[in-house]
Amino acid sequence: MSEERFKPQTLDEMPPEQRRAAEAIIGGPRGGMRGPFKALLRSPELAEHAQLLGAYVRFRSSLPEPLKELAILITGRHWTAQFEFYAHRKLALEAGLDPAIATAIAEGKRPAALSPAETAVYDFCTELLYTKQVSDTVFAAARECFGERGIIDLIGTVGYYSLVSMTLNVDRYNLPEGEKPPLKPLK
Repeated sequence: MSEERFKPQTLDEMPPEQRRAAEAIIGGPRGGMRGPFKALLRSPELAEHAQLLGAYVRFRSSLPEPLKELAILITGRHWTAQFEFYAHRKLALEAGLDPAIATAIAEGKRPAALSPAETAVYDFCTELLYTKQVSDTVFAAARECFGERGIIDLIGTVGYYSLVSMTLNVDRYNLPEGEKPPLKPLK
């Protein structure tokens, strides 16, 4: 493991605007200052806005929990964000996602068995992340499964967790002591 670039700060060490943002994050649905927020607080206003978007995406999205977590795993894999994938793999399995799906995504493979809704999420997210577009066929399948609100929530999930993944990667945010990185580099 390498050294994290953004050192943790106590509330007393923070200037007022940073402290306000930190207190809002701590008082929000996460209840703590984990993951990307240690780094994001270096820009307090961005941290506050990211926290609000993240609270919606993570806790109030229209997407069913296992499908939202599937989108997060796909995004974490795209960015090879070790902590993101590690943390959300656990949440995905708790939400009922088949472990074989998480394993295939970790390996950079299309899962062998996907429900129609899982297929819609997988195809939409992978097309968006890898081609930066979504074909008419994939869009129509996602709209059929989730409606237009669900499509926007899916885009928001990919966008927010791309920000999280990039922030964690730049920070070199470490896995908990004794944990091995869940993702190998893709070739």
